[in-house]
Amino acid sequence: MAEYNLGTIQNVTAEPALNGFHGLGITNKLLEAVGSLNYSEPTPVQEQAIPVGIEGRDLIAVAQTGTGKTIAFGIPMIQRLAQSPSGRGLVVVPTRELAHQVDDALRAICRAHQMRTAVIIGGVSMEPQRRALARKPHIIIATPGRLLDHLKQRTISLANVEILVLDEADRMLDMGFAPDINRIISALTHRHQTMLFSATMPQEILAIARKHMDDPAHIEVARSGASPEEISHEMFFVDNRDKPQLLEIQLRKRTGSTLIFTRTKHGASKLARRIKAMGHSVAEIHSNRSLRQRFGAMDGFKDGEFRVLVATDIAARGIDVTNIALVINYDLPSTSEDYIHRIGRTGRAGKNGHAISFATFDQEGEVRDIEDLMNTSLPVSALPFAPSQRSAPRMNRAPSRPQARSHAQVPSQVSPSIDKWDSAQTFGRHRVNVKGRSRRRR
Repeated sequence: MAEYNLGTIQNVTAEPALNGFHGLGITNKLLEAVGSLNYSEPTPVQEQAIPVGIEGRDLIAVAQTGTGKTIAFGIPMIQRLAQSPSGRGLVVVPTRELAHQVDDALRAICRAHQMRTAVIIGGVSMEPQRRALARKPHIIIATPGRLLDHLKQRTISLANVEILVLDEADRMLDMGFAPDINRIISALTHRHQTMLFSATMPQEILAIARKHMDDPAHIEVARSGASPEEISHEMFFVDNRDKPQLLEIQLRKRTGSTLIFTRTKHGASKLARRIKAMGHSVAEIHSNRSLRQRFGAMDGFKDGEFRVLVATDIAARGIDVTNIALVINYDLPSTSEDYIHRIGRTGRAGKNGHAISFATFDQEGEVRDIEDLMNTSLPVSALPFAPSQRSAPRMNRAPSRPQARSHAQVPSQVSPSIDKWDSAQTFGRHRVNVKGRSRRRR
């Protein structure tokens, strides 16, 4: 049984597919469509989720970003809708960029059954969306706020929705969409299947599952909060005034596409200007950029026009690039779950990736939160220069957890990781979250 306290929830382990996607219950027509996309072998989440989804069961899948989740829910959705001509599918995602990414992936498979999709997102005119909805698409991909706008204006009906997908559910809850999600689910009058995909499992997701899902199967490709083995980690404790110097050294030292995270949009713009002055090609994505500017930045990053992309957490949700060599947390994320989402952008498609984080000396507790969620110790490296502020956090205890993989090759530059602290509440192998966010200890 799963560790999550959902009563009837069940773990599911699918038999390995004998020949790529064959043996997963997929129809020949969809197998041909998948083959035309040059997918030869299913990813672990696809191998386990597709048979369950095709059965029509409710499903909770815990899987990291970049593991092939769209195909994992897309194939069952399209196959089941093809057998129910009046049925419709609804995919709810946290951001506009991710909505377009999901739409691109689904349309490539939908062609096998001449199905139509529609993207319903904020930040653009509603009129083209009304026209798209009037054509009665088989699958709607929507962000919560704009979907509710259409429901209020009665320009959309969810009466025939037979399959609901909540993609990156933890991110939606972290963005404050829990009330919207509950309103959307309550608007579904037809008996429906729900498939929920998330990288982590905060309390609010469990509340939604208990309230709205029927005997869900549980698939956990990687333990909730775990870091993929392909990703190595490195932590620097550094004063804010020294961060630009450390960043310049890291960018000069390493090669390949680099994704850099900041906490604020203003910080992202300022940092992008600094990086450009260092002589690197750079783009930025955040909420102050138009949708067209964001797509241009992402396309340029994907095509190699820009070596560096600076992003905030929310704006980065639509990034789908397989060859990111390095993720740098210039600012630590606001929650430990965000660390998992951030580093999941590297180490994709079986490639190795590296994650570097800059923590200030007063962020010991936040680093502990990340380690506690991941159940691993993060290697701490010494600064390659004399710091402006010489005080450092206490690190006087040996790691009490397995240590995350490190790229650091010189033992003298690696200090013991921060010692483990005990939380008053635990949930499975990691701490219970409060309102979808990590409880921090200062």
